[in-house]
Amino acid sequence: MIILAIIASLAAIGALCWLLFTLATFALPAFAGLATGTWAYQSGAGLPGSLVAGIGCAGLVSGIWYFLIIVVRPMWMKMVVALAFVAPAAIAGYFATHGIVKHLIPMETWQTVFSVIGAVAVGITSFVRVTSMAPPRLTERTPASI
Repeated sequence: MIILAIIASLAAIGALCWLLFTLATFALPAFAGLATGTWAYQSGAGLPGSLVAGIGCAGLVSGIWYFLIIVVRPMWMKMVVALAFVAPAAIAGYFATHGIVKHLIPMETWQTVFSVIGAVAVGITSFVRVTSMAPPRLTERTPASI
């Protein structure tokens, strides 16, 4: 029975880490949608109106990102667009890691060190996911394009 509990705990930790990395990738649209939904609710739109406004804003931010990553030609501008999505993900990764580590490690120095490592890991993962969503660009001429 103890072995089953250990396996279930490892599975739960793995699922939570997967959820953290997945949600951190979309930290900017989630924050924009949450802020818009909260604003709409406080301005009197009600629960259905605030849900529609929040989901619409999150979709709009994601759509603008995807449009920019496809349309922008210079690589440095694509990096700027990608980093605009990666920076909030790294910040979310820092605070998520810090929330876990502060219960395990008493020294604040090591809490900060592990939180920075978590932020870097989440930032790199987010960058890889964000850049892999963009369609590949053809650099060589094919017979069909001549």
